[in-house]
Amino acid sequence: MQLKYVGDLPIVSKGGVGFDHTQPDKYTYLQAAAELLEALSYSETETTQHLYNVENTTLSERDLYDLLHKHIEDMDALITFRDKKAEEYVNDLIERVESNDALIEDEKRAWLGNISLMKNYFVQYVTNKTAYEAALDALGDAIHEGKIKEITVPMFKNYAIVLNDLSGVLESRKAPIDSELEIKEEKEKLIAVLSITHS
Repeated sequence: MQLKYVGDLPIVSKGGVGFDHTQPDKYTYLQAAAELLEALSYSETETTQHLYNVENTTLSERDLYDLLHKHIEDMDALITFRDKKAEEYVNDLIERVESNDALIEDEKRAWLGNISLMKNYFVQYVTNKTAYEAALDALGDAIHEGKIKEITVPMFKNYAIVLNDLSGVLESRKAPIDSELEIKEEKEKLIAVLSITHS
């Protein structure tokens, strides 16, 4: 399994290949999620307010994978399962095009060619999305286990987007955890603050 940027969700048709710009590649947010996982990887302490300052450096694909793998149990198995599902989706798409009697042979050939062209792209898109969702789940576990009440991050490198997505993950847990995300100004800098309420 490899993590690497590919781009927005592809839309394949007989007319060509387009991209759904409302569905960005989750690889974009993986570094911020991995760094937050690293920051929150400790046992419960008296301190419940955490500020994670990072230098503006970009992790290599390998370093990013290693950091995520350190915090996510069975990441490879999870991604292998999702990759298989992505392959099944692509194969189903191929089968539907091949069995579509409304298409002439040239249209089928063009559509199948576009699917073939984008197959690896789509599988990588799903791999990145799966890794990001697993990172959010691991963050939710770290917050629950550490009884963390607040996370404060600078407003750069997608931290606020990750915290916003994390808020939804916390609410959908079997034992929901309430949270509220606020953007504040502190010492002339914007910060994002996720306040967390444990029941």
